[in-house]
Amino acid sequence: MEQRIAVLVSTVLGVLLLGVFAMVARSAGSSGTADEIAASATRWRRATLWGLVVLFIPTIAYSLTRMPYPSSSRQTAAVVVQAKGHQWAWEVAPDTVPAGQLVEIRVTGADVNHGFGVYDASDRLITQAQAMPGYTNVIRYTFPAPGTYRILCLEYCGLGHHTMFSQLVVTATR
Repeated sequence: MEQRIAVLVSTVLGVLLLGVFAMVARSAGSSGTADEIAASATRWRRATLWGLVVLFIPTIAYSLTRMPYPSSSRQTAAVVVQAKGHQWAWEVAPDTVPAGQLVEIRVTGADVNHGFGVYDASDRLITQAQAMPGYTNVIRYTFPAPGTYRILCLEYCGLGHHTMFSQLVVTATR
């Protein structure tokens, strides 16, 4: 739904921009004294500026109300998972979480940078974070369905990078 809105807004703004270009091109050939042309250009710029302000302020305000991240005060994680990347393995504990409940995955690296990627059964990347030594990134995600989700490294971390995988088992809630 949000993508359709973004496409629609982009199309409308693109058409408006083309209209502005067309009006500027049309007015370039107009006759009149230099003072009349300058005054007309000043009015046009002022009207365009305020038109854009009136258009963009509500659009930006609306887009900020639809942030994809849950507020930490609204929701607490049902399970906290610690994920640490090592050359060349993931240490994930616990490795079983419930479906339909918010899971907080705390991702860090033990040695070098790693890319923590979680894939569903169709091999689609569903969430990711950077695993860096000395820093913890937090992913908050609600797994929609039970199953086995693969964890792969998304950043080349050395010769054994291709062997760096693990899994997270998501169980049905009762």
